[in-house]
Amino acid sequence: MAEGPLGRAATLRLLEDHGIHPRRSLGQHFLVEPNIVRRIVEVAGVGPGSEVLEIGAGVGTLTRGLAAAGAAVTAIEIDERLRPVLAEVLSGVPGVTVVFGDATRLDLAPILGDRQWVVVANLPYNVGTPLVLDLLRGTPQVVRLVVMLQREAVERMAAEPGTKAYGLPSVVARLYAEVRVALRVAPTVFVPRPKVESAVAVLERRVPPRLAAAAVDLAAAAFGQRRKMLRRSLRSILADPEEALADAGIDPTRRAEDLHPDEYLRLAEAARA
Repeated sequence: MAEGPLGRAATLRLLEDHGIHPRRSLGQHFLVEPNIVRRIVEVAGVGPGSEVLEIGAGVGTLTRGLAAAGAAVTAIEIDERLRPVLAEVLSGVPGVTVVFGDATRLDLAPILGDRQWVVVANLPYNVGTPLVLDLLRGTPQVVRLVVMLQREAVERMAAEPGTKAYGLPSVVARLYAEVRVALRVAPTVFVPRPKVESAVAVLERRVPPRLAAAAVDLAAAAFGQRRKMLRRSLRSILADPEEALADAGIDPTRRAEDLHPDEYLRLAEAARA
């Protein structure tokens, strides 16, 4: 098989040869546009010497693109049906290790060790955002994430306070990383074609503030009742919300979506005092 990412015809032929139909329950939409694969690899900034964790190998299209750039790739795939497909597609491709399992449940520590990694992934829409946020909060070995998700999910992670898209994912992403939207991706580059647009987000890890975890807990409580004023929505987590808000210099009549991540940090500091 020729080097580089697979196109639409080759992907369809592989799926047919192996009798595989994409499963909606797994959120399977296989990327079939080599130019988009090349753009993702370029955005990821990986090459010889890079350690890449790919989550959701699919039929190996992005895996091949990453390997062609010279990166060492560990690809995780949940669907055991794709084992013979990946064996065929990745035969003779150097620097690739495939691990079968659920990335949301796997213990990544033995895989990652103490080395620095870049996550590159075309993620299922149903688990993508929680997985990204968990990696940011709990996996410091991952220094950069380049992830393709539903466009609205990417926009939520990059959203500014006070906007409709701003929510808990925005707060977590901004506390643990610098976030930017790198690409918008049309549904036509996937098989099967999804009903929504996708986008690629780049999250560059930064050293989180000391009270980042406490700030996230406060934001989670506030957004859990986002229509309520903070003096009410924070009652589930603070003994005296009004006092803590006053100490932090925050108007208690504001709502969850009005607060910048730095203000959640200031509130966490006041609550600890």
